[in-house]
Amino acid sequence: MILRCVVLTLLWFAPLSYALQVGDPLPNFARPGLLHSDTLRTENLKGRVLYIDFWASWCGPCRVSLPAMDVLFREFQSQGFTVVAVNLDKNENEAQAFLKAHPVSYPLVKDDGSLPKRLGVVGMPTGFLVDHTGLVRAVHEGFRKGDERKLRTQIVRLLEEARQQKSRQ
Repeated sequence: MILRCVVLTLLWFAPLSYALQVGDPLPNFARPGLLHSDTLRTENLKGRVLYIDFWASWCGPCRVSLPAMDVLFREFQSQGFTVVAVNLDKNENEAQAFLKAHPVSYPLVKDDGSLPKRLGVVGMPTGFLVDHTGLVRAVHEGFRKGDERKLRTQIVRLLEEARQQKSRQ
């Protein structure tokens, strides 16, 4: 009985052990554009502070997170900050309808579900804040109005770290 409990516990928590965590390097990936045919490659974003945001049209909190991240993107884009939204809808038309109601100005890509599995995404939306060296510095699951203030503080800190490192070189 004890062995069965141990095995079941290990199986339950096993997927979590592969999740991308704070301090891990963001693996390189390439995904096709959602609204354009261009392929986005994370290797082309090296040196920038990056927020990778996983979302779907059926995700209620995404109605708050996408516009909030657009405000941050517009504010900090010129300082080296980028947002990439990874859409997980199976029906691309649903994603496009969502974006008509909630337009954003940052890059949007589509995914077949393999990238969230690879990174350990378990809830929607989930965002990974990555510093200019490519390390995950924060994982943000879910989104409520006001969460953008905390993210803004983190983004400002990471942009300042990047500026300080560049000035030392």
